[in-house]
Amino acid sequence: MKLAATKVPISTVWTSPDAPRDIDAPATAAVPDVAAWAKSMDTETRFGLHGRTLTQLLFAEPVLVRSERDGWSEILAPWQPSSQDELGYPGWVPSSHLGELPTSASDPVAITVPTATLLTEPGGRPVVELSFATVLASDEHADGYTRVATPDGGHGWLPDAVLRSVVEPSDADERLRLGEQFLGLEYLWGGTSAYGLDCSGLVHAVSRVLGLRTPRDAHDQADDLPNIPLDEVQPGDLYFFARPGKTIHHVGFVSPTGMLHASETGKRLENTPLTEDRRSTLTTAARF
Repeated sequence: MKLAATKVPISTVWTSPDAPRDIDAPATAAVPDVAAWAKSMDTETRFGLHGRTLTQLLFAEPVLVRSERDGWSEILAPWQPSSQDELGYPGWVPSSHLGELPTSASDPVAITVPTATLLTEPGGRPVVELSFATVLASDEHADGYTRVATPDGGHGWLPDAVLRSVVEPSDADERLRLGEQFLGLEYLWGGTSAYGLDCSGLVHAVSRVLGLRTPRDAHDQADDLPNIPLDEVQPGDLYFFARPGKTIHHVGFVSPTGMLHASETGKRLENTPLTEDRRSTLTTAARF
C-alpha cells in the first residue's frame, strides 16, 4: 500500500468503480463539481445512491491506496475509523482525485464555516473552494490569514476567521452551533461535506472540526463512544436508534429542542422534537 492525499475539494467514495451512474459524472470528473452534482439530483435519484456511495473524502485527507485499476483506486481512509477495516474506511475513488501528501507542517486547523476559499496569498486570488471540516496543517500566520500546506507540495492561505485549531477545547454548545449551520441542507447518503450530509456524516464532520477522532458510521460511533443512560442525556450528547434485533441505523445530536440531525433521504437537516417513531426506536445515548 502507498500513502496519498485527496487533491480535490471533495471526493465521493464508491462501493466499486462500476457504481457511479451517468448522472454522477460531475462527482467523478477529474475536477469534480459536488455542488452541481447534489443540485442535479431529485429525491428518487438520491435514493439510487444507497448501495453506491459510502462516504466522502475532503481536501488533503490522507488515504492508503490498496490497488488501482482502470483509473480507479481502492483506498482506506484512516481519518474515518470503521469496523470494516482497522486501517480506515474502505472504498473506491477516481485515481485522478489523489495526489501526494502535503509537505511537512504543524498546527492542524479546521474550516468551521460551510465553505471557504483558499487563496494564493493573504487577500490574493482564489484557488479553490473548500468544505466545512477540511483539516489542514498550518505553518505561518500573517495579517489575519493562515498559510496551510496542500497536496503535491503546494501552499495556500485562509482567513483566520474561518478556521479553528483542532486542539482547542470544545463544549456541547460549540458542537450544536457548528451543526446548526446546516439546518435545511438536503440529506445526502454518504455525505460528509457542506453540499450534503447523512446522519453519521454530520456527527463525524463536526467531530473532525473539534479534533475528535469519531468513527464514520452510526453503529461504530455507538460502539466507540462512552454510552450513558437515556435519562441522563444533555445537549451535545448523541441519540442512537435501531429497530428490534437490527443494527443501529440513525444518530443525532441531543438538543434543547429534541434532536439536531440529518433525517433521511428526501428530507433536510433539522432540529426538532423527537417523533413517535423516533422515540420507539431510541436505543441508547453516548457522550464525547
